[in-house]
Amino acid sequence: MEAACEGAGRGDAPEEEKQQRRPEEPSGGMGERGAAGRRAAAGAPPGGGGERRGAGDAAHPPEGGDFRCHRLQDSLLSSASGYSNYRGILNWCVVMLVLSNARLFLENLIKYGILVDPIQVISLFLKDPYSWPALCLIIVANVFALAALHIEKRLAVGSMSEHLGAVLHTVNLLTILCFPALVTLAVTSITPVGAVFALGVHTILFLKLFSFKDVNKWCREKRQAKAARTRSAAGSQKANGNVASGAVAYPANLTYRDLYYFLFAPTLCYELNFPRSPRVRKRFLLRRLAEMLFFLQLMVGLIQQWMVPTIQNSMKPFRDMDYSRIIERLLKLAVPNHLIWLIFFYWFFHSSLNVIAEIMQFGDREFYRDWWNSETVTYFWQNWNIPVHKWCLRHFYKPMMKKGAGKWVAQTGVFFASAFFHEYLVSVPLKMFRPWAFIGMMAQIPLAWFVGRFLQGNYGNAAVWISLIIGQPIAVLMYVHDYYVLNYEGSQ
Repeated sequence: MEAACEGAGRGDAPEEEKQQRRPEEPSGGMGERGAAGRRAAAGAPPGGGGERRGAGDAAHPPEGGDFRCHRLQDSLLSSASGYSNYRGILNWCVVMLVLSNARLFLENLIKYGILVDPIQVISLFLKDPYSWPALCLIIVANVFALAALHIEKRLAVGSMSEHLGAVLHTVNLLTILCFPALVTLAVTSITPVGAVFALGVHTILFLKLFSFKDVNKWCREKRQAKAARTRSAAGSQKANGNVASGAVAYPANLTYRDLYYFLFAPTLCYELNFPRSPRVRKRFLLRRLAEMLFFLQLMVGLIQQWMVPTIQNSMKPFRDMDYSRIIERLLKLAVPNHLIWLIFFYWFFHSSLNVIAEIMQFGDREFYRDWWNSETVTYFWQNWNIPVHKWCLRHFYKPMMKKGAGKWVAQTGVFFASAFFHEYLVSVPLKMFRPWAFIGMMAQIPLAWFVGRFLQGNYGNAAVWISLIIGQPIAVLMYVHDYYVLNYEGSQ
């Protein structure tokens, strides 16, 4: 087939004739192949009147020529074809997404006007300009961090028993969670947004100090085991084993500098020696800072302009129990809610954490993996929030497995702990106890089983996306409806 096509498409003149004719070609021509095509169109035989004819000349076919132009093959869109370059279709999806959301945004502007008010954001954090309870709670958090450090110092020198140290650490960790919750419920001047921020800081502190306690305990156990093995050996041994030059060994890590570096570092898992980047990349840092500012303003604008009116218009269908209108409101809220969630993911896990890591020269920048390719619910939860996943694996899942718990029991325990913290960060700031976040997280267990067992490949990925797009606005509407009924309908 190739030989036949070549004979029909270009001349077969000797190389000497090609070189002699080349200067005569016009500068805008296509070379020898274009000249041969023009001669063929004019009726002249290709190759300048040579002896051979093209494959389309039935009178004189080439000897041994192959006239076939078909072969056994699948269509590109068939799965058996092996074709995978859908870049154009992806671009089409992006264009359609932009156009459809532009229409919704224009419709929103026509209906409500411009609702974006940056000044209103301040009122979300401050109800009384002379009362700053959320900021005070964040400052008080230093007390718990310093208490954990001094407990560890006493344990390191042996002036406190392990049992007493464990009791004090437990009391300190429980106080980290209970104290801000009690203050939030008791103080009327604290706003829900300010309370979420303060409780979020205390939750992160709880996870960090839990890891700080565990790692230092492991270092003591390792030191004691090594001392027992080398008691009869000559020469002194380092407290933390053979450590590279310049590295910190236990108990030299128990300093204010080391503790506060860990508290501000973008990780929940403590180490004596974190990987460090060689320098601060100023251009990279400025790009991430610009992204932080831009996406923060974008999220605030989308919430005020798009989500708030949709949520307000959803209250009447809930009061009337108009299920068709409730579903319509839910689907209408799903688009802005999911878009804001995606922007928040990029703003927090990529821009913000990279800014902190760059300033502190923290080397491990794996804050997320390719969760968007998740084909199972379990894969999504393991890859969308790597700092939390590492903490759960290191300080919760593996210790449970070592104590004899089964894999399913350990996974259920991780989901239960996650459900508790989700509910803690929603119900306490709103000052109402509704288990919607807890139920939503625990519902991930049967959903993970169903998707993993019955859905594979693209079907599983679609199920994960649907659960993210639909699940979150359901919880949002539930909490907003209950908050509205509790705080506004009763006073009317």
